Amino acid sequence: MAGADWIHVDVMDGHFVPNLTIGAPVVKSLRKTTKLPLDVHLMIDHPDRYAEDFIKAGADYLTLHVESEGFSRGLLEEIKAKGVKPGITLRPGTPLKDIEEFLPVVDLVLVMTVEPGFGGQSFMHDQVSKIHQLKALRASNAYSYLIEVDGGISDQTAPQVVDAEVLVAGSYVFKNDYKKAITTLKEIRRSSP
Repeated sequence: MAGADWIHVDVMDGHFVPNLTIGAPVVKSLRKTTKLPLDVHLMIDHPDRYAEDFIKAGADYLTLHVESEGFSRGLLEEIKAKGVKPGITLRPGTPLKDIEEFLPVVDLVLVMTVEPGFGGQSFMHDQVSKIHQLKALRASNAYSYLIEVDGGISDQTAPQVVDAEVLVAGSYVFKNDYKKAITTLKEIRRSSP
């Protein structure tokens, strides 16, 4: 996988976000081809109806949106009880306070630095403060979630998000030599203070 540590899978239903992408059968096919963690980001309404399908398909992480119809703390707890790591997403317009009550339950917090739904957007610098706040909340409350950033990640923006443990890079990787792009991002992470 050209040096990637995880595979991030964007699932979009054409309702919660305007784009339409893959479903559980593709995740199941991916699971057969790799042992890497499958990080499945559900940009869908009613994740309560589909979470089980993605769990059975082999998702390691299942990340939900607090704004989606059918979202609940109980669903996050159910995902965890089934051996999958639940995550929650911060869209650019979502204030951190909207997800704070779920932080003790989740294993991953995804900070979107673009509007969800389409690739190739420009990195939103004003979202970096959320990463710093999440790191501080994690330390002060002894939470255990990883911080993930998705949207406009490149060799130019990666130095700005060093407080995040997981970087999702789509356009930057796929528009370049995959292995070289991934290696560059890893080198930036290693050399950052």
